Formats: sequence, C-alpha cells, structure tokens
Amino acid sequence: MAPACELCRQAYVAALEAAPKASALHTQAPVVTYRLEVSEKTLSPAGQPTKVLALNGGTPGPVLRFREGDVARVTVVNRLTDETTSIHWHGLLVPNLEDGVPEVTTPLILPGQSRTFEFLIRQHGTYWYHSHTGHQKQRGVYGAIVIEPKRPTLAADHDEVVVLSDWTDETPTEVQRTLLRGSDWYSFRKGTAQSLLGAYQAGKLDEYLGQQQRLVPPMDLSDVAYDAFLMNGQRRLQLKGKPGQTTRLRLINASAATYFYLDAATGPLKIVSADGQDVVPFAQKRLLIGPAETYDILVTLPATDTWELRATAQDGSGSVSAWLGEGVAHAADAPPRPERYGMDAYLSSILDELDPEPGAPPSARPLSPYSKLRAATPHAVAKSHRELTLKLTGDMIRYEWTFDGLGPHEADAIKVKAGETLRVRLVNNTMMHHPIHFHGHFFRLVDEADQDPATSPLKHTVDVPPMSVRTIEFTADEGQGDWLLHCHLLYHHLTGMVRTIRVTAADGAEPPHPAATHTMPSTYAWGQATLTSAHFAGFATLQSGADNLYLRWDEGVRSGDWHETEAFYQRYVDTRLALIAGYRSDTSAGGRESVFAGAALRLPYFVDLTLTHQAGGETRAELLKSVQLSDRFSLDLALRHGRKTGTFTSADFNFLLNKTFSLTAGYSSDFGAGAGIIARF
Repeated sequence: MAPACELCRQAYVAALEAAPKASALHTQAPVVTYRLEVSEKTLSPAGQPTKVLALNGGTPGPVLRFREGDVARVTVVNRLTDETTSIHWHGLLVPNLEDGVPEVTTPLILPGQSRTFEFLIRQHGTYWYHSHTGHQKQRGVYGAIVIEPKRPTLAADHDEVVVLSDWTDETPTEVQRTLLRGSDWYSFRKGTAQSLLGAYQAGKLDEYLGQQQRLVPPMDLSDVAYDAFLMNGQRRLQLKGKPGQTTRLRLINASAATYFYLDAATGPLKIVSADGQDVVPFAQKRLLIGPAETYDILVTLPATDTWELRATAQDGSGSVSAWLGEGVAHAADAPPRPERYGMDAYLSSILDELDPEPGAPPSARPLSPYSKLRAATPHAVAKSHRELTLKLTGDMIRYEWTFDGLGPHEADAIKVKAGETLRVRLVNNTMMHHPIHFHGHFFRLVDEADQDPATSPLKHTVDVPPMSVRTIEFTADEGQGDWLLHCHLLYHHLTGMVRTIRVTAADGAEPPHPAATHTMPSTYAWGQATLTSAHFAGFATLQSGADNLYLRWDEGVRSGDWHETEAFYQRYVDTRLALIAGYRSDTSAGGRESVFAGAALRLPYFVDLTLTHQAGGETRAELLKSVQLSDRFSLDLALRHGRKTGTFTSADFNFLLNKTFSLTAGYSSDFGAGAGIIARF
C-alpha cells in the first residue's frame, strides 16, 4: 500500500504544481523577484574558519522586501552537491503547496536543481525564512522578510533589521548526538551543571534531593553551549542613527535553540508589533523573545554618545550587541544570571507572572509580554469552537521530545474541517520552555478572563514556559492540506515534537493520500569504552525514537577473569519503563549463553533497576546510580544479583577531562581495584 500511496501523493502534488500560480491569478499585482542560492562556504561566524551553509554567499541571507499586494516570486537554487534543501516562509500566509516543508507540502529541492515559489503577499510586517531540512537552519540557511503596508502605519527615521542567531562550530549532527547520549557536557561547559556539592554550597540541597526523589531532571534554559551569538551574522553590529532620530528595529529570533533577553541603554523598549502583527504600542523594560518570534520596537537616540542594544542568552551563557550613535558608549543593563539551583523559585515566578498580583513589581527575568499585547485593529472572534489538549512531553535523559508522548510516525494527523475553529490547550509537562509554531496560520492567544477578545494578540509562535499552559485558537481558513505544528527549538523538533494538522474540505473530504510525515534525521549511534588496569567495559548503541539496539561488554584483564557480552533491543514505553530482549554470553560461575528478556525501570533518585530472566534459569536484578559529586567529579555505583551468578558490586570515581575523555578509578567485587580512562565516541 505504501508505494501506491506515495505515487498517489506525487500525482496530487504534481497536479497542484501544474495549476496556475499567483502571478497568473493576480495579473494586476506587481511581481517582485528574488533568487536564493544555497551553497557551502568557509566563513568565520565565531572567529574561526568553518563550513557554513550560505544564502547568496553569506548568512543570514538577503533581506526580502515586499509591499502588501505584491506577488512574491522567489527561485531557490540548490548548489549543494549531496543534500536536498528547502525554504519555509515563516509566518507568511501562503498556499499549502508553497509552505516549504519538504515532502509534506512542497517537493524536495534536489542537489543541482531549483524551485520557484509564488504567492500573493496578503499581510505586512516583519517575518523570516529558513530551511526546513534537517539541521540546515543551524548551519546558516535563514534570512529576514520585510513587508511594507499599503498605507504606512507609523513613521521612523530609520528602519533596521536585526536577525538574532546562535552559532556552534560543531556540526549540528554531532550536537544532536551529544544531546541524545545523555551527556551533561554542554551544561558543564556553560557552568550550569548541577551537583551534590554545588547544591549544598548554594543552600539548595533539600530542593536538589527533592527533585531527584520526584525524578525531576535539572531545568536547563538552553540545551547547547554555543560558540557565538550573532546579530545579522556579526558578533558586534553598528546601526544607523543620529541624535534625536527614531529607529524602527525589526527583531527576528532566528536561533536554533536560544531565547534572548533584549535590553536597551536608551531605556524601555517601545513595542509596536509582534510576529508581524501591529499592536497597541507599549513600553517593556526587558523583552524575552523566543526562537521564531519577531518584535518591532522603536528606539529614539539621545542627543549625544552611542547606546547599546544587548541580546543576552536566557541561560546567561553569552550575549551580542548592536550600537546606535557615536561617542561615549553607554552599556545596557544585563539580566541577572539564572540561579543554577533555583528551579522551585523559577517555577513560582512563572506562576506569579501568569497570574500576577495587582501592583506586583516586574520580574528581572520576565516571561514573554503576552499579557500586554493588544491587537491594534480588532479582529473577528469565532462564536463556537472545538477543543483539543496537546501535552508537551519529553525525556531529558534520553533527549526525546514529543506531543502526548508520541513521535510524528506514531501519531495520526489532527483533522480540522475548513472553516472550523479549533482551540488548543498546550500543556507543558517538561522543565524547558518550548516555542510552538503553527504553519500557514495566525492563532489567537486565549485568555478566559479577557474582556475584549477581539483585540487579543494574533501570533504564529507562542512560548510555553515550563510546567504551564498556553491556549491558542485558530480558524482553518487558509486552505486545505497538511500544516505543521511543532516546537521551534530545532533539536526538539528533530527528535519528535511535531504534529501534522490536516485541514480537510468542509464536508470532511480529504486528499486521496495519507497525511505525510515530516522526514527528519532520527537515527544516531554512540558509545562508551572504559579501559582500566582491572577490566575493560563499554557499550555501543543505535537509537531511533523510542528504540535502541545495544551491544554491551565487560571483561576482566587477569587470566581466569570472566567476560560477558550482551546484544539486545530496548523499547521505551515511557520515561520510566523500557522492555528488553536479547542474547547474553556470560563465562562467570553460573553464567550461560542464551536469550534473555526483561524490563528496565527508573526509580526515585534516578536509580536504574533492570530485571531480566535468561533461558536456563538465570534471573537477575541490577541497580545502577550515578551521583554527580561536583562539576567534574562523579561516582558510579552498581549492585547486581543473579540467582545463579551471585552478587556483584562496584564503585567508580570519574573525573571529567573534556567532552570525550574522563579519568576513572574504582573497585569491583569481581575484578578488584583499577584505574584508567573512559572514552566516549
């Protein structure tokens, strides 16, 4: 059936491609033409030469400028030799075919080929474009879109685009692999890793142990340690501006994984637009902007000197600045660094901001200013709606992120009839912020207590803070087809926090093929080897979603020591339970060579319990616990008892050297004392 369905889908898309495009349908509209070439270049975003995916030779790509009522005609040329590519028009109202999600809405752009996108510009404001293929956005394939209104809505002396981004000299696939293997390397590198000693020194030991008991992983405001944060591809940006002049700054967060706080030395930011939609102007002292969001702000330059606009990573790991004016430099305030062990306090502050007390002072680390956003022009509000709840779920240890615990290959598309209004409760059950983006539509942020829902803000991306709820509402009036809803943290999206919303005909009729699944690189391999004077041990694994294939070995170095090898499959049912089946060869006293099966359980305090039964009568229980003593020191404890093989214990102290190597020394009941090295690969 699958090949037949794929042929049906291809025929369906080919028919859409052959239909008249926007320029033929809107013959009186001016056609504005651009050409974007995706190629590999050697550039230095963080100061060291490295391979970058560039648009027309640089990153970010050129600013695409249109006027409301134009027809956009953009030809995307793939100059890569061995990769497909794509471009998604983030926040633009476009026909489903032109949305740019490869094989879901739009054909692949193969190496050496091109595709021309055409769509009528039906809106104005600040938007952006980026690749929707693999990790290409992190590698540099993104740029800004500026659309002028038919009639000016506000005046400014200068109009500047500021594209925020994050950059790592590591290949993004290696970043993804490092995150999947449960490594705390990036937290250590940023100085945000948690430990027993650190919690004690911070006076947060009770809170730390309480989190361990409740199986709450440490909150991390960003998964990745970046080499640079950039504005328009630069580590320092100079903007136009003369004394007394007002500059409109179009802020776009094109980062792969970073929330930014924006501060201006000139004083509070005057916000006039959010996600391209004009809002009633208001002042915001410090602005939190999530990945994929855009804000327009007005800055008036004082009579003398130069003034800083600073974007600080939410996790405090770095910043980047733009400067306006000339003369003595005036620095912007920086937000206080997050408390490494202040999770309970942070969650309390989130609740306080979501339900503020009258007259409460503003937070030094605020949430997004959604409560202040009011649409400048009232919009229609649906009289009826259907409700749906989506839970934002994840396993920080395995680095698997989903909606409702289901990956895109496991979940059915959410079906909405044309013209129907769907209200979605986004319930974040994780300890991370998630910027949720919906393709091809604007949604209304719903506040049940809102006295004027016709001016509630319209957005295309919403930040859902940890352990909180946001409610959005949209009407399916932008055309039939499959539209993505996903987390815009790239590494979350690629591990599975994505869902397809299928807009059907008003009578429920669907296209003659199943909803397509967004193809993502989802299979990764890694492992670890321990080489000591007492024994050799290690494992290698291949992970894809909730499935792992493992090869594990352990062998003493002395003559007569036993060795054990296991090859097994592990399927994770949820974050606390996995099922196991495989083959074990054990030469210890009472050991045997045969198949085995069992289960792995995650117990309070992150103790891993594995129960297995092996053909021939060997039943085992094994307990494993890793204790992070300090930033670099950890302690690994193991206790195993087999009905035929007896009891085995071990304790190993490890000292982290770098991402790849650690020193280790310890003792096991079977192999004795030993010291050596751990290598991660």
